[in-house]
Amino acid sequence: MTPTISSYLGSYTSIAIILLLAVIVAVIMVLGSAILGPRRHNPYKDDVYESGLPTEGPVWQAFDVKYYIIALLFLLFDLECVFMYPWAVYFKELGSFGLIEMFVFMFILLVGLIYVWKKGALEWE
Repeated sequence: MTPTISSYLGSYTSIAIILLLAVIVAVIMVLGSAILGPRRHNPYKDDVYESGLPTEGPVWQAFDVKYYIIALLFLLFDLECVFMYPWAVYFKELGSFGLIEMFVFMFILLVGLIYVWKKGALEWE
């Protein structure tokens, strides 16, 4: 007996219903708080809050892009460490092929690190 499209759709119906209910509940909560919420504005409430201290200088200032670059590089190299755990677990089963593949992987990491280092992305000023 070959499966039909309706049998495939039947298995996804419950997921679609849950997603639809989640969207409906989220919309109701956002609209409910906008409609029923208090609207008492005063300058102290509308002021920007920073650790309980009054703000100094401009409130909206741009962050340096280097902060985000270093954060992305950290995530990249951290994620690559995660790929090493399965390799370490199956090291004996992989044999010399797995060892060579890890050397290739580590070489690519080293080239990336040297490139980032030469570009000055790791310098914090």
